[in-house]
Amino acid sequence: MKQIFTYTLALALVLSLVASEASAQQFSKRKQYNSVGVSLNAMNYFGDITPKPSIPSLRFGATRPNIGVNFTHRFTPRISARAALAYGRITGDDSKAADKNDSEAKYRYNRNMSFRNDLAELSVVGIFDLIPNRNTYIKRPDLVPYVFAGVAAYTGNPKGLVGANNVGLSEGSYVALQALKTEGVSYNKGGIALPFGGGVRYKVNKSFDIGLEVGFRKTFNDYLDDVSTNYVASRNDLGSDAAKYFGWDITRNEPGTWNRDNQSGYQRGKSNEDDWYVTTGITVNYILAPKVKSPKFR
Repeated sequence: MKQIFTYTLALALVLSLVASEASAQQFSKRKQYNSVGVSLNAMNYFGDITPKPSIPSLRFGATRPNIGVNFTHRFTPRISARAALAYGRITGDDSKAADKNDSEAKYRYNRNMSFRNDLAELSVVGIFDLIPNRNTYIKRPDLVPYVFAGVAAYTGNPKGLVGANNVGLSEGSYVALQALKTEGVSYNKGGIALPFGGGVRYKVNKSFDIGLEVGFRKTFNDYLDDVSTNYVASRNDLGSDAAKYFGWDITRNEPGTWNRDNQSGYQRGKSNEDDWYVTTGITVNYILAPKVKSPKFR
């Protein structure tokens, strides 16, 4: 699966470079134009708190909204660049995602983890249209499939749901987990991601396009859900504020002590997979008509 994503990304970049060189001389400034848009998406993630700890596995019940705004500039008949700002939530819950009857998934059901993470993202991508527009924006094709790839910066903070029998915290509230060092390590709340995907754009009229798009984000972070490797071996490995959050046996949210034999140092996540997130949704773009200067006659 990783190889397929890598090849797709590499192919999109190569095609963009080739098309740019071939089309640069055919597309005048008069035909270039800008657009602004808004998007409403469904957001999911691939990670440790899913039915299977692998990229294709997600739980549709964990889908949450994502909204965004964007600015796009068309350079050539096939090539555009888009800058976008988006905000959305990813979630996961072992009690709903893990199958207690699956021998491989039983440890994830027993750990009973849940989280949510509100992610803000700034991205810049190149868009390659599979159908070129060699005319002005008014005569653009009615239906255009496209692919895109680029780079993004994101930030967020995973939060855990407080259960019953906790000390000093109200049940049902959420606690930020990054500072607690739940696995005895420090990690960044944000980072760099590689966005890529594809979509189709439909011309509603001369000024508006509406599109359907699917975008994947490859991160280099296994802690979007605060789960990666093993439980800490000792309470002393936790952050100073973790005692309130971990006032019970974290494997089942029951009263108990921290250093239990069935928990200390044991597997908590699958450490060889970075987390991903994905958006699927609708985008509406408004084209900013370019100002055409009239020739001056003398």
